[in-house]
Amino acid sequence: MKERVGVGFDYLWCALYVCAAFAIELLLVFIEGKIGIDTGNYTDLQNIVHWGLTTILWICAGFLVIYIGKKTTGFDIWEHREGLKKWQYIAICLTFVINIIAKYMDWNGFKVLIEWNSKAPLLFAFQYLYYLAEGFLISLVIVYGQKAYEKWFVKDSIPYGGIVLGIVWGLSHIVSKGSIVIGIFAMLSGFLFGAAYIFVNRDYRKALPIIILLFIL
Repeated sequence: MKERVGVGFDYLWCALYVCAAFAIELLLVFIEGKIGIDTGNYTDLQNIVHWGLTTILWICAGFLVIYIGKKTTGFDIWEHREGLKKWQYIAICLTFVINIIAKYMDWNGFKVLIEWNSKAPLLFAFQYLYYLAEGFLISLVIVYGQKAYEKWFVKDSIPYGGIVLGIVWGLSHIVSKGSIVIGIFAMLSGFLFGAAYIFVNRDYRKALPIIILLFIL
């Protein structure tokens, strides 16, 4: 039997499925509101439960999309690619430097340290598990967005996945935060994360921890 070869829209649908997975948290918030929880003022326990459930559901949704992507396109997201050259290591380091400087300016300090100082250790741990799951979904938007546009435009050195993430992420931040500046910052961050994926030769096994760290730091 001939193996399925995906077309651009097959990959784009996978990227959109991941975007839809982010809405799982909105569904949880809706349910929490219906059972009488003040979702604008969670207690520490409510925050832990909310982050814990969201983390589990996001990870399940992410692996479901990977499964769907494999079935519909034949694309093995875990495929190993060639090793990195010296310039690529330098580019990845520069990506981290730019990201950390931008976050420092945005937060007026180091984000992780500020959150550590503002939360109890258990609350901090659950929040960062939540961030890990969010970074996982972000990485999938990049990978499938990248594959979609590579199918359409062939050239694979442009961070199409970062552009897709930047547009989706930027617009959602403009709507949710009511700030164009925050939206533009999110767009630029998405592009930076997509560039990191290109720097590791589109090797997801290398890109996943890098993208998650870029998102967290």
